Amino acid sequence: MSRPGAIIEGRGLRVTRGGSVIVDVPSFTVEEGEVLSLIGPNGAGKTTLLQTLSYLTKPFEGELFFRGRKVGPECPVLTYRRAIAMVFQEPLLFDSTVFENVASGLKIRGMKRGAIREAVTESLGRFGIAHLSDRSARSLSGGEAQRTSLARAFAIRPDILLLDEPFASLDPRSREPLIEDMQAVVKSTGTTAVLVTHDLLESLRLSDRIAVMDRGRILQTGPPEEVLNAPVDEFVATFVGTGTILKGQVVRNGRDTATLSVSGREIESAGSFPVGSHVILCIRPENITLSVPAATLREDGAPVTSARNVFAGTVTRVTPMGFYQKVGLDCGFPLVSYVTMQSRESLKLARGRSITVSFKATAVHVIKKD
Repeated sequence: MSRPGAIIEGRGLRVTRGGSVIVDVPSFTVEEGEVLSLIGPNGAGKTTLLQTLSYLTKPFEGELFFRGRKVGPECPVLTYRRAIAMVFQEPLLFDSTVFENVASGLKIRGMKRGAIREAVTESLGRFGIAHLSDRSARSLSGGEAQRTSLARAFAIRPDILLLDEPFASLDPRSREPLIEDMQAVVKSTGTTAVLVTHDLLESLRLSDRIAVMDRGRILQTGPPEEVLNAPVDEFVATFVGTGTILKGQVVRNGRDTATLSVSGREIESAGSFPVGSHVILCIRPENITLSVPAATLREDGAPVTSARNVFAGTVTRVTPMGFYQKVGLDCGFPLVSYVTMQSRESLKLARGRSITVSFKATAVHVIKKD
């Protein structure tokens, strides 16, 4: 039995090349109408898995199901392939006009001329390139060519859209509006999509679910906020930009929190864990608040903040990161925080600056080591 709601289901997918396992995925599903991103470092197996789903990679071990029917014995491979459209990093356009490129998949499917013109016109309009209809594909800019490639894919109204780093080669000026347009088209059409990307922000922005891959295996799959805030291990935590990863030990449990010892300091976390167990603490940089010491205490000396964790710290470094500043801190253990340029200036953040650091118990994600 295939999983209810799954448009694609893979079982025991395994690809081996030259004696090395490139993909080893025991189970994999794509739900109807969702956008699923495959993220991970170079060599993680993302593209190979995508090509396996498209039946471009052969041979491979395992089974693929499309709408509950096994591809091959129950669902002909050609029928399955015709339900899929694939967009690559390079547009791979024919040496013809934009219109002819977008129409190519429809002609292969034997559609009538009037229906082709209607579908192509609609798809060109969705991606804002109707004015380029008669232009030679050779004369297009990188952004225009990728818009043409996407318009061609959507013109056939695919059941599944497979995207292999479609924005990676574009400059920011072309990339940003194209991502916005594709996001709108996917939403309005309800198209199911699998996106391979190295860009975490891109995956967070576009996806309903994220699958983190490394060395051919899927380490974690879940909604973006879950993968971001509750990574299953140190690798995933590092890849999704957790910022602070600490080793600690549980010393006691309270009513709704656990107290963890880290380098001789105590940090409170939401939840309960076996006393004495060794754990890994993950704290995202955006969940750490910085303030000047005088601003964090009332007249009676009690902290103003409701955060369970308040520490005196010293700034060890400030690194510009474009739209924000990355601040390294020493609180008896290392921490990383993000602040805006305005906050950096108002707090006078610089190396050696004394600062108060606070974060909530709920901001601490605990991974059990034992």
